[in-house]
Amino acid sequence: MSRDEAIEKIETACKTISLEMMKVTPTARHLDCEQTTADIVKAAYQLTVELEVIKKKLIQLKGRDDSPEL
Repeated sequence: MSRDEAIEKIETACKTISLEMMKVTPTARHLDCEQTTADIVKAAYQLTVELEVIKKKLIQLKGRDDSPEL
């Protein structure tokens, strides 16, 4: 697998995860347990932040020029 293929697979996975994560918070509000809802919302936020780290790293990697010429 090439680097470009790996980047594409990771980006696709991130997109899928992002779409699914958007369902968590609104659904958690229907649990009728304030503490559990708060914990889920907090964890979902943390997962989203970490997902953004992955996406930013891929953007940086794609922008890197690996050619030996200066």
